[in-house]
Amino acid sequence: MVQWKRVAPRAFVVASVFAMAFSASAADWGFSTANEDASVGAGNDFFRYANGAWLDSHEIPGDKPGVSRRLEMTDRTEERLHKLMEDNAAKANGDPNAIATKVGAFYKSFMDEKRIDLVGIRPLQNELAWVKAAKRSEDLEPLMGRSTVDFDPALFAVSIDVDIKDPEHYTIYLGQSGLGLPDRDFYLEPGFAKTREAYQDYAAKLLKLLGWPNPDAEAKNILAFETKIAKDSWTAVQQRDLNAMYNPMSFTELQKLTPKFDWNGYFDKAGLHDVKRVVVNEKSAFPKILALYQGTPLETLQAWHAFHIADAAAPYLTKDYQDAWFELHGKALAGQKEQKPRWKRGIAAVSGGDCGADAHDCFGTLNWGVGQLYSDAYFPAETKAKIQELVLNLKAAYRARLEKLDWMSAKTKQEALAKLDSYTIKVGYPDTQRDYSKVGIHDDDLIGNVRRAAYSDWQFHVDRMSGPVDKSEWIMTPQTNDAYNGALRDIVFPAAILQAPMFDANADPAINYGAIGAVIGHELTHGFDDQGRKLDSKGALRDWWQPADAKQFDARADKLGKQYSQFEPYPGVHVNGKLTMGENIADLGGLTMALDAYHTSLHGQPAPVIDGVTGDQRVFLGWAQAWCGKMTEDYVKKQVVSDPHSPRMFRVNGIVRNIDAWYDAFRVKPGDKLYVAPADRVKIW
Repeated sequence: MVQWKRVAPRAFVVASVFAMAFSASAADWGFSTANEDASVGAGNDFFRYANGAWLDSHEIPGDKPGVSRRLEMTDRTEERLHKLMEDNAAKANGDPNAIATKVGAFYKSFMDEKRIDLVGIRPLQNELAWVKAAKRSEDLEPLMGRSTVDFDPALFAVSIDVDIKDPEHYTIYLGQSGLGLPDRDFYLEPGFAKTREAYQDYAAKLLKLLGWPNPDAEAKNILAFETKIAKDSWTAVQQRDLNAMYNPMSFTELQKLTPKFDWNGYFDKAGLHDVKRVVVNEKSAFPKILALYQGTPLETLQAWHAFHIADAAAPYLTKDYQDAWFELHGKALAGQKEQKPRWKRGIAAVSGGDCGADAHDCFGTLNWGVGQLYSDAYFPAETKAKIQELVLNLKAAYRARLEKLDWMSAKTKQEALAKLDSYTIKVGYPDTQRDYSKVGIHDDDLIGNVRRAAYSDWQFHVDRMSGPVDKSEWIMTPQTNDAYNGALRDIVFPAAILQAPMFDANADPAINYGAIGAVIGHELTHGFDDQGRKLDSKGALRDWWQPADAKQFDARADKLGKQYSQFEPYPGVHVNGKLTMGENIADLGGLTMALDAYHTSLHGQPAPVIDGVTGDQRVFLGWAQAWCGKMTEDYVKKQVVSDPHSPRMFRVNGIVRNIDAWYDAFRVKPGDKLYVAPADRVKIW
């Protein structure tokens, strides 16, 4: 995963724990051949060859959008967090300044359904009263600035992050917003007609629960209004262009771009005063979206604000709001059959869920405090050291590949190697913990807890905005089952991803290299993919590639993109090769490097054969096992239009078919379905 709100690592030495001699049974070496379906043949469907029996024997749970080996890791983490929260909730009367006490009190407030039912929507009344009292659209505009600390919606989302043209300082970013569905395509593509119907029904239901006038008519108007916003919004592919997304301007220039918007009121409500400079992302969309807003009847704008306030707050409100929220977000958008148990929702409310996957998951939580407790309990120091050594091996493998590239010029290669050397490794948990001592958390005030936690998190960013960039910062919590490469040139592997089958200190080294090793390589290459290559060794947005090299890279990337655009997870549903470009390039580079690093770890000795499986075969099986799983059709349809990652089976099949060693390892030959002629195989790194 790559997030351009920060970035990744290094590598050399051979980690002894991964290079140890190994002799074990199938139950011990990290991969069970009982999960395979050898009947399909590795060359016809390697994903199913490695995982077919497992896929056939596992059903998607009713409260999840899918089932996978990675989700098993999330379940394990969830059980650990459950124990932590239950234990701390029982001690909610402890030291009020201790993070364990605050976490326990927050969790307890979420689990107190009787009090939540008693309070009802009273905590939202002030916001709703402001919306009802508006006499013109300008009266509502300042409320949008509260989207950072409260449940209010916004046409323009504000964030504070590293300035990618001046990476030693922070800046204010403004981006398009205003849509309640995951992506503009949900409003515009015929295949999402039923989803739009469900969204309109949901809006009507929430407005009725609020007692709002004309709920059915206004729900229809809300959908029509957001459909117009969608038409003027940038696509997910357009948003991948870092140069196009970087539009710095003064406050005066911002006002000229959107002359009738109350930016003073907006920034005041966001706690940002005397703003002199911002970076606008989707510049051409801003005036169009604002014109739509200001040309929409006030009654519809009021209904739009009220609906989104209720939507954002619904998970913390009474059962009727929660059930309505699930009908859309769980069933219609993810294909879940039933809602998660309340204790699981409570864990997400306090800890933020997988914060790297959805920024909203982290809104109003004690996510970093929970991460501290989780790391203390479940992530030993020796595991951190082992992963750091493995990262060094992958960095060494990448350096060797960069040095030998035949299509990259010496000048570009020199810059690339300098960037590789600039990366830092962050493993497990941050060295500095977030301070929650001033955040008031009470076991009888759920909505208040959410608001105070959200305010604390936003204020953390506001307070340090004028200072130097904190290069030790993380943007993904220790309890997140993911990894990232960010704009700080840091590769980050939270504690929760460092467990089986992604990483197991007792597994065969080849399996670890194929799984977490390839993920490490994946994150490394993000600094050099179609987006990452636009940032230099200091993290600055600068074109440091020679034109001929950039042309070569683009041609190879385009070739991979065309392969992926041919994949159909369901008839008529295609992977978007351009949207998934960066992740596909990273998968290909990551697995290629992981294989190299495994070979280096053998110190010239032949790889052991375990249960008849060679070392190279185990590396590829480790990769396939890491992505083993299946998702609901609704989830996959959502994924292909809004997620830069390809569906699981293509993260396996689409990659191995481009690596020569896979053909040798599994004797893949012409005529096999995945066979690609040598001249047509994509080689980038």
